[in-house]
Amino acid sequence: MSAEPEAREPDTTEVEDVSEQKAVRLAKRARLIAERADAAGGAYPVSVPVTATIPALRARYGDLEAGAETGDVVAVAGRIVFSRNTGKLCFATLQAGDGSRIQAMVSLAAVGEQSLQDWKELVDLGDHVFVEGEVISSRRGELSIMVTRWQIAAKAILPLPNLHNELNEETRVRSRYLDLIVRDRARDTVRARATVNASLRRTFETRDFIEVETPMLQVQPGGATARPFVTHSNAFDTELYMRIAPELYLKRAVVGGIDRVFEINRNFRNEGADSTHSPEFAMLEAYQAYTDYRGIADLTQELIQNAAIAVTGSTTVTWADGTVYELGGEWARLSMYDSLSEAAGRAITPETPIAELRALAAEAGVEEPPHATPGKLVEELWEHFVKPGLDRPTFVLDFPVDTSPLVREHRSIPGVVEKWDLYVRGFELATGYSELVDPVIQRERFIEQAALAARGDAEAMRLDEEFLRALEHGMPPTGGMGMGIDRLLMAITGLGIRETILFPLVK
Repeated sequence: MSAEPEAREPDTTEVEDVSEQKAVRLAKRARLIAERADAAGGAYPVSVPVTATIPALRARYGDLEAGAETGDVVAVAGRIVFSRNTGKLCFATLQAGDGSRIQAMVSLAAVGEQSLQDWKELVDLGDHVFVEGEVISSRRGELSIMVTRWQIAAKAILPLPNLHNELNEETRVRSRYLDLIVRDRARDTVRARATVNASLRRTFETRDFIEVETPMLQVQPGGATARPFVTHSNAFDTELYMRIAPELYLKRAVVGGIDRVFEINRNFRNEGADSTHSPEFAMLEAYQAYTDYRGIADLTQELIQNAAIAVTGSTTVTWADGTVYELGGEWARLSMYDSLSEAAGRAITPETPIAELRALAAEAGVEEPPHATPGKLVEELWEHFVKPGLDRPTFVLDFPVDTSPLVREHRSIPGVVEKWDLYVRGFELATGYSELVDPVIQRERFIEQAALAARGDAEAMRLDEEFLRALEHGMPPTGGMGMGIDRLLMAITGLGIRETILFPLVK
């Protein structure tokens, strides 16, 4: 995604025009309240007696021939997005929440002179209105309601944006309600996200997983290397942390005998925001006893492919920019160290000295990360040399041990852990582990992380005695995975993260 556009300051004429329209509409509101409080509920009735929805009417009567009459009387409501008043006949287009539309025709013959005049004087674009009448097809073939009775359902005080002009990104993000009113893509994205979550849950259900909820407020953050948000509990008079991951609680559930467990919920990380990162985001984490990181990779591939099919009908998806991307088939799996060695043109192993890694980074123009360890440098070098060349979905396996404190050491390769990251569309979509279940080694890893924290690494994990105590009761061999829901939508739709989050955080 390109750099975020600056917010456009509306010009003076625009502001004055909106202020004038608001004043006129407020006067109409006052009139509605004064004149229609008893008869028609004023400007904001508590309800209106609808008998049908616009989508249902389109589904039932969408094939009517031009000029056809049905004799069927219905009552519907919707937002006015187009209006044309001409003498004895007024036309309005009513839009439902899903974007479907129907025409309302308000005629002198059907409603009478006073009602027609009230329509002309009181109804504006953006208003929600209730109409009752016969379902017909106009002479031009447009599905319509020949109105015999109408009522304001909710008076809009501010005008809609111009429906013929595309909203800029800043307006779409800051005023998502307007985006949802005027843009099909915004509505489709909300539905796609709901479809994805439903698909994930169906896939887990077929594999006998149980969905749980774990704490958002924690006395100690853990489960990821990230900077937490800090808050204060007045009730307990203690400092609390917004969770950065549910991992350590979900593993407690596995210790307790919930062998297949998952959670879809919010995480919070007090870090930067860009086209693939948000400080608040939705996360899926799942843990399965008696499998490993390869088994959990199979599960992750199935979850994503099923979600793509649920949204698009196929594993071949088309992104917002028109790019066709294939999520089907078996995804490639490659070794981090082997792929880096091949791309860099020299052998790089877990035993490669940090001085040699620093020299290669300097030679390649790779900035050394803060509090660099051999593993952190390897990962930075891999992102420089290998990541840009990944096109198809790819599991990158076997990470450095010093960057993965919650992961089991590789069963046959010294110095690495059984971890993968899944890259799709050029970004990390998911990560998976063979979980570290030995409480003695886990304690040693936490102590190493504490040493990094003492040297100023704000993202280092903290020693968690409660979690270690749970491990000491025995956790079975387990595979685990985590995946951002927002990023999964990005992989399927091709949109940026601020589009896949309904109400993203903005300054």
